Amino acid sequence: MSFVPSCPGSTPLLPNGNGLQSIYLTEIGPGFAEVLAGLIGHEATALVSTLAAHDEDPRVDDAWLVKLSDDVDYWEHRLEQEVVQDSSIRDTDRTAIIRARRGQGLFKERVQQIERRCRITGVENDAHLIASHCKPWRDSNNEERLDGENGLLLTPSIDHLFDRGFIGFEDSGRLIISPVADRISLQRMGVQTEQPVNVGTFSTGQRRYLEFHRTNVLLASAR
Repeated sequence: MSFVPSCPGSTPLLPNGNGLQSIYLTEIGPGFAEVLAGLIGHEATALVSTLAAHDEDPRVDDAWLVKLSDDVDYWEHRLEQEVVQDSSIRDTDRTAIIRARRGQGLFKERVQQIERRCRITGVENDAHLIASHCKPWRDSNNEERLDGENGLLLTPSIDHLFDRGFIGFEDSGRLIISPVADRISLQRMGVQTEQPVNVGTFSTGQRRYLEFHRTNVLLASAR
């Protein structure tokens, strides 16, 4: 199994110290992997063993993606706790920032000033829509977490695909499907995979955040 980042020349860390989701899938040599695992601890050692088992069972690919998703959830929870404990943030702002992680509250209200429906499924009923961050909540500062330009209205299943990097969007509105995405699953979730899809134009601010998503979130692989 060989994974590479979504953008050639990318580095595994952002200037603020956060990791790049796509770089989690960067290929490194077996020897280097074993050394790193030994330094990190037993969890990393177990992960190396899982990847080594891929040659015998390709279903490990799915296990890797599940592990990645779980790691992202854990990291976001840690960041949310930091917001909760930050006494410099006003109570009203703290509530808005935390609710923004779930695509609700003030952030959703601001996204709704720009978006009216799910870009993929066309669903318009507000009860079935989440305000999804283009630059993920985990990678954004508090201002970006509440910026309506940093959002799209999506159904929960499409939000999952977008947030985990299985789909993305070009500035032109063209839908991008990651090579690691399971196309049958995408079709069942309402994503057209048999022909090109264009979801319409984006604002200038949205395009700026979508560029971050393509570079740092969208998953890419090479076999």
